[in-house]
Amino acid sequence: MGRRYFGTDGIRGRVNEGTITASMAMRVGQAAGTHFLRGTHKHRVVIGKDTRLSGYMMESAMVAGFTSVGMDVVLLGPMPTPAVAMLAKSMRADLGVMISASHNQYEDNGIKLFGPDGFKLSDRDELAIETLLDQEPALAPATDVGRARRIEDARGRYIHAVKASLSDSIRLDGLKIVVDCANGAAYDVAPAALWELGAEVIELGVSPDGFNINRNVGSTALDSIRAEVLAQGADIGIALDGDADRLIVVDEQGNTVDGDQIMGLIARDWHRQNRLHGGGVVATVMSNLGLERFLATEGLSLIRTAVGDRHVLEAMRASGCNVGGEQSGHMILLDHATTGDGTVAALQVLAALVRSGRPASEVLHLFDPAPQLLRSVRHAGNLPLEAASVKAAIADGEAMLAGKGRLVIRRSGTEPLIRVMAEGDDAQTVQQVVDAICDAVAQAA
Repeated sequence: MGRRYFGTDGIRGRVNEGTITASMAMRVGQAAGTHFLRGTHKHRVVIGKDTRLSGYMMESAMVAGFTSVGMDVVLLGPMPTPAVAMLAKSMRADLGVMISASHNQYEDNGIKLFGPDGFKLSDRDELAIETLLDQEPALAPATDVGRARRIEDARGRYIHAVKASLSDSIRLDGLKIVVDCANGAAYDVAPAALWELGAEVIELGVSPDGFNINRNVGSTALDSIRAEVLAQGADIGIALDGDADRLIVVDEQGNTVDGDQIMGLIARDWHRQNRLHGGGVVATVMSNLGLERFLATEGLSLIRTAVGDRHVLEAMRASGCNVGGEQSGHMILLDHATTGDGTVAALQVLAALVRSGRPASEVLHLFDPAPQLLRSVRHAGNLPLEAASVKAAIADGEAMLAGKGRLVIRRSGTEPLIRVMAEGDDAQTVQQVVDAICDAVAQAA
């Protein structure tokens, strides 16, 4: 059965258009609440959000939905996605909800759901909730309507958990760190955690106003943090996205350190400390060949999955790996979190920096990436990949890269985009292949 509402990372879209409306949020609360009304205990859901304006509307609507079917609600306020997952598990909740559109601009919003174990819901659970969305909800009798309360110490609980992921022997004294919180969910907790560990913290993107989340700041807009690192003479820059489940690093010279380099660093360090499980790393088809080759020099393997951190997580649990992620910066470290956590991953990077005593530019650049190019082509909701001209362009591209690189074509799970990625040892060939396929897609779209 195909999905109608859930994409690769929950439900997401433009606010008050399509699925992201107050009425839909209430229905999701009713459907998800009904699905998780299991057993005779008092049922509970925890709800967090990022800082976009529509979060108030979505939060209120979901409270109405959950309480109407008899589930109590605990409100966390603005908190990172991994904090919601962590608190759902630690509070013995039946469900966790994060209201966020991640790295998208403020006009979008979304709903991410976590089970009582702190992991994102399975396909089976999501499909069951989709089925309930089309049915009249079984409303609770008046005596069983749920209650809602806001907890004030969620911030402290998460900061404590983040710090606990770092060895007691590691302090950040003497490090000057620029942390860019994208005017998003981590605007308070990430700088606080770094400061409490001893760092000199220079804050960026910590003044949310409902409209400026991810606007020219954060892990998808690195010019601001790069300029600040250089201006301040900082040792390193830590860039998170709007819901803080993604990390990109900038070294002291202003160079970008993406998720592939970060995964390679953590995997190598954990392997040498006998902490790495599964004999390698799980990453998606988008990760660079350079990462695969680097891991091989360490005697480690790379397990590739479809794009999306849910696919990475499924493969990690199946293979026993405890390090996985995406080139875009989602880092899943199962020893410390059940979902991507940019702040926890940043602390592992900082620990490697402290142990080495060397500059970030030396520590964090482990391999030269193979030439790789990714372009996206917007379409009108049709099926451009089915066009004969597009199929022919793809076949030609595969032939040109045969034995010398890789080609990955996929539909975005959150936007009407076709993403075209090619990599190989010859940059000119990679460019030629991507341009030809994108031109074909654009004409067919």
